[in-house]
Amino acid sequence: MLFSAVIRTASQAQHTEAENSTFMSDLLGGRLGVDAYARYTEQLWFVYQALESPAHTASLAADPVTAPFLRPELLRLPALERDLDHLLPTGWQHRARPLPATAAYAARITETAQDWPAGFVAHHYTRYLGDLSGGQVIRGIAEKTWGFTRKGDGVRFYVFDAIGNPAAFKREYRGWLDALPLDDLEKQRVVDECRGAFALNTRLFADLGRECPLTA
Repeated sequence: MLFSAVIRTASQAQHTEAENSTFMSDLLGGRLGVDAYARYTEQLWFVYQALESPAHTASLAADPVTAPFLRPELLRLPALERDLDHLLPTGWQHRARPLPATAAYAARITETAQDWPAGFVAHHYTRYLGDLSGGQVIRGIAEKTWGFTRKGDGVRFYVFDAIGNPAAFKREYRGWLDALPLDDLEKQRVVDECRGAFALNTRLFADLGRECPLTA
């Protein structure tokens, strides 16, 4: 079985648990207000600071394991910050605080970026392929529920203008996973890290669920 298929199959249970969290179900079901969406977007800012930190990517770009994945067309921080400029009052950068689960998530990404390139790939995969897939569902619901302009401010994080054909790009991405120069033991560690990444997302959703009240 191709490694990309192994990862997908082996982490499916954790992926499903994250997708079906109470917070995400309530958000996608229209039972939470735009403030909850803004708070979620704010938490993503901390996660993507860790993923896209220049201090990390400078060294990872030279590593044969991570180099194929560091594609400029995937970068999300500029779009995230534009969304947050739209969603939150001016100066949000100075008031933003990570939830405990967010801080743990970002710290784990940072740890892998510094010490374990293959582990960083696990986090890269779970985030960016998720943004290109299920993230598009979030975008559509956000546009419909809160009246954001289609692909405009508020949902730009989910818009990959630099990727002409998302389906083709995802196939190419899976090819990079299949070509990773790792032995079987290291591949198993990557699979385990993918499971852990989804678990960290689930913890983040749990923290958000405790903080964000239902509106309907």
